[in-house]
Amino acid sequence: MNTKMNKSTIQKVSAASLLVALGIIYGDIGTSPLYVMKSIIGDRAITELLVYGGISCVFWTLTFQTTFKYIFLTLSADNQGEGGVFSLYALVKRFGKGKLVIPTILGATTLLADGIITPPISVASAVEGLEAIVPHLPTIPIVIAILSGLFIFQRFGTQKVGYIFGPAMVVWFSMLLTLGVLQIVHHPDILKALNPMYGYRLLVEYPHGFWLLGAVFLCTTGAEALYSDLGHCGKSNIRITWIFVKIALVANYLGQGAWLMHQNNEFLGGQNPFYTIMPQWFLIIGIVIATLAAIIASQALISGSFTLINEAISLNFWPRVALKNPTNLKGQIYIPSVNTILWAGCVLMILYFKNSAHMEAAYGFSITIAMLMTTLLLSYYLVFIKKMKMGWVAIMLFIFSVIEISFFIANVVKIKERWMFLFFELFIFMVMYIWYYSRKINNRFLKFTNLVEQTPMLNELSEDDTIPKYSTHLIYLSKADKTYEIEEKIMKSIFAKKPKRADVYWFLHINRTNDPFTLNYEVVEILDDKVIKVILNLGFRVQPKVELYFKKIVQELVERKELSLHIRPDGSTKYNAEPDFKFIIIEKFLSVENDFELKDGWLLTSYFWLKRLSLSDEKAFGLDKSDVEIENVPMIYSPASNLELNRKLN
Repeated sequence: MNTKMNKSTIQKVSAASLLVALGIIYGDIGTSPLYVMKSIIGDRAITELLVYGGISCVFWTLTFQTTFKYIFLTLSADNQGEGGVFSLYALVKRFGKGKLVIPTILGATTLLADGIITPPISVASAVEGLEAIVPHLPTIPIVIAILSGLFIFQRFGTQKVGYIFGPAMVVWFSMLLTLGVLQIVHHPDILKALNPMYGYRLLVEYPHGFWLLGAVFLCTTGAEALYSDLGHCGKSNIRITWIFVKIALVANYLGQGAWLMHQNNEFLGGQNPFYTIMPQWFLIIGIVIATLAAIIASQALISGSFTLINEAISLNFWPRVALKNPTNLKGQIYIPSVNTILWAGCVLMILYFKNSAHMEAAYGFSITIAMLMTTLLLSYYLVFIKKMKMGWVAIMLFIFSVIEISFFIANVVKIKERWMFLFFELFIFMVMYIWYYSRKINNRFLKFTNLVEQTPMLNELSEDDTIPKYSTHLIYLSKADKTYEIEEKIMKSIFAKKPKRADVYWFLHINRTNDPFTLNYEVVEILDDKVIKVILNLGFRVQPKVELYFKKIVQELVERKELSLHIRPDGSTKYNAEPDFKFIIIEKFLSVENDFELKDGWLLTSYFWLKRLSLSDEKAFGLDKSDVEIENVPMIYSPASNLELNRKLN
């Protein structure tokens, strides 16, 4: 059983891959023109300083944050083609000596939390354009229906979503570019707004201008999700398409600014400049296109959330949950539990906030934290892996930190608008924190022994006819990645109380590889036909159907005469054709004898509760329930040597 399939070509640059990149990556950042200028102007008087300054801040934010930090620098920090805060952490964790765990958890938590507000604000902003045609139209049911349809569609995979949405995004960005250019041609003076001095003056001279950064920041909120979606399309496709995307975005912002400066009204009066620059005959078409683009904005966060959770599971930051790979492409992941949580959160958001204007006030706070954490991890990558000079890294770190801390301070005032989100964020943070640190405590109890030294006893037990035979083939899943090591608890399971006699003792170690379709194994016979260790190498796209693979391995070994048992090779008899395999899964439980410190005890108790809610080993490894026995082992941290007993003699 030695199989390897070809890698996907999705990360190669082609017309199709560029189309997929447009369809998956840019939904969030691409729909920002729907609400950014409206949020900057608000109910303020329309002045040259406000409009020019706002556009200047937007342009330079897209240049420094999105283009330079994410497109140029952060996309280079890919881990086997995957992106996101966890992939970046996996690259640099060995240099941080444990200091990077909390920043990583914070970055992932805040990005996931904002995944429940990006879809409703994008879709609501688009659908609300219908109110210009049908006043008092109830938009909430329409938004909920669109979001529900999108989440249902996730099970078919983001490849299909990309091919369907790609052409729609081409139309969307072409529309942004065309509408913007038409306004710029009539009012070319708006190009002065690209001068950074207008942005500086807005922050310094305009009354309370600094706090407008909270609205400006909305133009780049999708940059972090863009990095998380790296594995879906590849950095070359993202970098090439960004050129077109940025030109279209900037042109549209300039077009909205040109209209604002020449519309002869002092106040916006509740209008959305994005829709007002459209010709009246085009309005319905524009709303339909905007709605499709808003659906793609939701997709960017959803697919990014799937990628983050998948990486969190691999790095032991999240409990094992059911994962599905709807397509044969690397990075195409569907996680039903996360999909359900995000859908419920999005529906609650639209029911709570009612409209996009209320959501704008709460949007962006979490993403500033996520960006700050990425900046911290990125600095480790540039210093220790790219070997960049400390001086250059310090300059870049200073620039990004000043920008992001400024955005963070401007967004802090939004906490009062989003206090209910804090519970959701706290929940995600605590799950990751508990799962990561309690597993480290749990691993303290994991002791290994030399398997070679145990073989004489295993051989003696196997041949002892006074002990009833437990199974022909007895299989243990082992975490020991060293060939001649095995967990002490496995040896105790075999020998303690009622010894488990078998003809063959198998110790199976599963090794996950970076190649998507690896499926092969290595066999080490510690004792001929008696004690065998198998290393099963599985690619990340291969479902861990352990029992199926194991039976195939036994069959191949027998056919090659590498395993020559004196009985039927699979343990079947003339009375029963079923093979005689028994998998033992060892599950720990907290013993009442434990005497943990308060923090450790709380972490481990929470950990075991989470384990009950996560996928069982039996389901995770594709084992037949009839061939599995669960063995509960107490977890004891109170050695008798630490217990003093005083006997009083009379």
